[in-house]
Order: sequence, then structure tokens, then C-alpha cells
Amino acid sequence: MNVEQLKVMLQLQALQNFNSTSTGTGSSLFQEMINEILVSSQESLLTGTETEDTSGTLTSFPMSTSLPPLSLTKLSTTSGEKSNYDALIEEAASKYNLPVSLIKSVIKQESNFNANATSTAGASGLMQLMPGTAKHLGVSNVFDPKENIFGGSKYLRQMLDKYDNNVELALAAYNAGPGNVDKYGGIPPFKETQNYVKKITSNLMA
Repeated sequence: MNVEQLKVMLQLQALQNFNSTSTGTGSSLFQEMINEILVSSQESLLTGTETEDTSGTLTSFPMSTSLPPLSLTKLSTTSGEKSNYDALIEEAASKYNLPVSLIKSVIKQESNFNANATSTAGASGLMQLMPGTAKHLGVSNVFDPKENIFGGSKYLRQMLDKYDNNVELALAAYNAGPGNVDKYGGIPPFKETQNYVKKITSNLMA
């Protein structure tokens, strides 16, 4: 409840209390009107989930912002654009039971097939692995194309297993972390993550 809504509630309640001490032929009708307004206001405040945005203003948004589920079986069967890493991608796809097009689309979005790519956040290589994630996946050299592709593909497989092969949720977890996906009960309400999922899935379905 924000400040303005609280003011309205207090004013209405004050009117209700004042009216309860008054008499007159219009008293009962006025009481009914006040009660209806109070009930309507309370019901409106109970709808939606309130959260505080970066500006400090309370806003409402649904807890789950996930797109309609997209399974691996619905993905395009094409391999996507040609790259210098096709052989490695196909090998990783076979090992981790992933569509070649999915790995290629992630690499395209993450680094545009630049094995030396780095981000300000510290992610590196073709599939932009964070240091902690790379270590967990057993990747010792994130700039080695084979290690990076196999590590990123392994992580994709883990996320798909965690979210029952829901491609959107797996991609959201790859971008924002599974903790955020679990926290929000779907694709997190982060513009970057939502655009990330949208772009990759659009390429996959093309």
C-alpha cells in the first residue's frame, strides 16, 4: 500500500466513524456508500504483487514472466549459420544431447563466435563463462574453444535437466542464474534476460 492509498483508507474510515455517531434519514444510505467504497478499495489493494523498483516507487508485476514453454522437440532442426567451430559444436551437441542450433544460437548471442570475447562482468570465451561457473564445470582455460564450448554445453544441459527441458527457463538461468529463475518462479523481470531469451528462441524457431 502506498502513501496515497493509505490516506484514502484513513479518510474513508474517519468518515465511517463520524457517520456512525450521526443521525438522520440519509444516515443509513451514506453508511452503505462508505462501506462499498471501503470494500472496493481493499479488494483493489489485494490484487497483484507489490515490489519496489529502483526509483523507490511501489509497482506491481506478476511473479512469473515466463513465455509459453518451449521444449527441445520444437526447436528448428537446422544447424544455424556456419562457423569455424562447427565440428566442436557438433561433438558437444552429441555428448550432451543438445540441438546444434541451440549451442550455436547461444554462442552467437554471447560472443558472436569470438573465442577471445570478455565482458565487464568477467565472463569469457565463446559461451561467456564466468570464472566460478567455469571452475565448477572443469574448464581450466576459458579461451580454449573446445573447453569453452564443452563447458557451456554441459551447463546448458544441466539447466535443461533442472527445468524439465523448458528451453526458455534454461536460457534464463544461463543468463541470470538459476537462483533468480527460482526466486521469480519463471523468467526474471530483468530486461536484459527477457531480451536474451526472446532473441535466442526467435532464432531457434526461424
